[in-house]
Amino acid sequence: MTVNELATPEQADAPVVTGERADLLEALAKQRHFLRFTTRDLTDEQARLRTTAGELCLGGLIKHVADVERNWAGFILEGPSAMPDFTAMTEADWARRADEFRLLPEETLAGVLADYAEVARRTDELVAALPDLDAGHPLPKAPWFEPGARWSARRVLLHVIAETAQHSGHADIVRESLDGAKSMG
Repeated sequence: MTVNELATPEQADAPVVTGERADLLEALAKQRHFLRFTTRDLTDEQARLRTTAGELCLGGLIKHVADVERNWAGFILEGPSAMPDFTAMTEADWARRADEFRLLPEETLAGVLADYAEVARRTDELVAALPDLDAGHPLPKAPWFEPGARWSARRVLLHVIAETAQHSGHADIVRESLDGAKSMG
């Protein structure tokens, strides 16, 4: 499969890239495809359902992954100021963050998928235009990051690929629990 085979219609006009950037974008496109594929033929109500012991639903997973990718793209451009300071978050902040994992009553699956497609398009354009994949920034403050660590744009993209793949797996389990549909097999 190539990047063009995995691209949404909105991404088909993305800039042509080669080499390492093409490899990174192809890996990310593949994981995005599998995540989106778990939502095929679902209603908004089905996309809101929790089907496992966890809090995850398919619409919420799409929202979360879109937000993660948006934030990390901001980090590549602006550094840690583009990300929340997780060490200073209040209970209300954490409650709002929990809504990121839910498809709220006023939201639609089509709407969160469209937002995700737009985030993906912008990330792909960013990767194509970056002058240097080695350029980096100190990580934002968070209890899960080593203090003083820096990530390059390349490392951020690898993280976004891993995060998307992890949540694609979660989505596959949620979908299979919902109606038996699988992404593979």
